[in-house]
Amino acid sequence: MSDLKLGLLTVGKSHPTFIIAEIGINHQGDVEIAKELITKAKECGADAVKFQKRTISRILTKEGLEMPYDNRNSFGKTYGEHKYALELSEDDYRTLLAFSQNLEVEFSASGWDEESIDFLDELGVSFFKMASADLTNFPLLEHAAKKGKPMVLSTGMANMDIVKAAVKLVSQFNNKIAILQCTSTYPAQFSEINLNVLHTYKSEFPDAVIGYSGHEHGIAIPVAAVALGARIVERHFTLDRTMKGGDHSASLEPQGFAKMVRDIHHVENAMGIFDKEVQESELPVFKKLAKSIVSNVDIEAGVPITRDMLTTKGPGTGINPMKMASVIGKTVKTAIPMDSVIKEEDILW
Repeated sequence: MSDLKLGLLTVGKSHPTFIIAEIGINHQGDVEIAKELITKAKECGADAVKFQKRTISRILTKEGLEMPYDNRNSFGKTYGEHKYALELSEDDYRTLLAFSQNLEVEFSASGWDEESIDFLDELGVSFFKMASADLTNFPLLEHAAKKGKPMVLSTGMANMDIVKAAVKLVSQFNNKIAILQCTSTYPAQFSEINLNVLHTYKSEFPDAVIGYSGHEHGIAIPVAAVALGARIVERHFTLDRTMKGGDHSASLEPQGFAKMVRDIHHVENAMGIFDKEVQESELPVFKKLAKSIVSNVDIEAGVPITRDMLTTKGPGTGINPMKMASVIGKTVKTAIPMDSVIKEEDILW
């Protein structure tokens, strides 16, 4: 796995997990709510916040814009009205970028069309996040790749052939790639998350950074993903899961997000080394709880030790019971009373 520079942070095998709070459209089209989400995400330990930038007239046909969209999560009677209501202005984006920089949290957005990619590039985002819905949008992937900035690809709604083809295309123009396992249902069912795909991605794309983007309930899955090698974690983030809108119910509120960040970093620390070693902190515990070779009877000096003369008891301050076979047949330097811990210096080796 190669390292990848995302803003001021380096992401890769030997670096802390890069954690993205996916705000998406959970700002309700309100820049002040967006600011509050950024502030909370930073407080929760997120390394980056991510939005979604669309040129609405560019991504939908006239038919798509006029499609009726009247439901409890709708912000307009048509799908076009709904999408326009949730789109922040370019000035809003400039405001939010400066706001994020002031808080020292990385700011990014997924651009859903070429014009949005151009705007985000000019805005100065440090990386492009490409939505799962656009993994097959090869013209858009190529357009973004040619900008030369790191590309973070979500892979929901795709099979391995699609993922390989998308990575191959991007690699022709840009080798700074991260690939996130993702299941694009809201919320995702645990049986469909397939974290083992992370192993497949690590094997298939050894030069890419591998990560996880999730929409499931709870905080356990991203933590497990990190244990399996994910170096980027993206989770939808909201102030209130009961708010109006399609993404809130599959998002984490600040308390849950903060616990996820905490647990991810705990797991990172716990992964440790590959060699099994006794830890320094375990030594006093060993002395207290482990066993030693102990005299089962009074043992006279010069008398060969037999197995029935010995037993094992705590504390573990004497000869380790692993050496039982080597003690049998030896003699002791001085007499040892029954029920005594036998030590190395007591034996004539």
